Amino acid sequence: MASWQFRVGNGLLNAALITGGLAVAVLLYAVASRAFVSSPSPERPADDSTALVGSVIQVEVRNGAGIDGLAARTTQFLRDSGFDVVDVGNYSSFDQQQSVVIDRVGNREAARKVAEALGLPASRVRQEIRRQYYLDASVVIGRDYTDLRPFQQ
Repeated sequence: MASWQFRVGNGLLNAALITGGLAVAVLLYAVASRAFVSSPSPERPADDSTALVGSVIQVEVRNGAGIDGLAARTTQFLRDSGFDVVDVGNYSSFDQQQSVVIDRVGNREAARKVAEALGLPASRVRQEIRRQYYLDASVVIGRDYTDLRPFQQ
């Protein structure tokens, strides 16, 4: 009888050691990926001549797919990445097929950094200057939102 209890005790100890080892491995991976994988800088380029306040890229996020929570989740992701999300809401319609980043001040490099952070190719950055918006870029989330980094985690 004591032999059976000893085996169960050893099995539980082994399971706890394996679980602890896996947790340590996951944490080490997270630290290493944070330290060695570069992410786009949320800072505006030094040669930027826009009259916007501060050096952090300012963005608005619009839900163009009509699915609840898309803009909020993207906003949190961009803020965690260091961008300044100044406005969140719905796009003018919910039939946007592809997600895009729109340059609002003539600074394609800032808009490209936002697209890169979201995992969008540079071909999805377009320019529609609206200086009265007082922000660098607009993000419109389309029905392809599952391809974006905030939704792959």
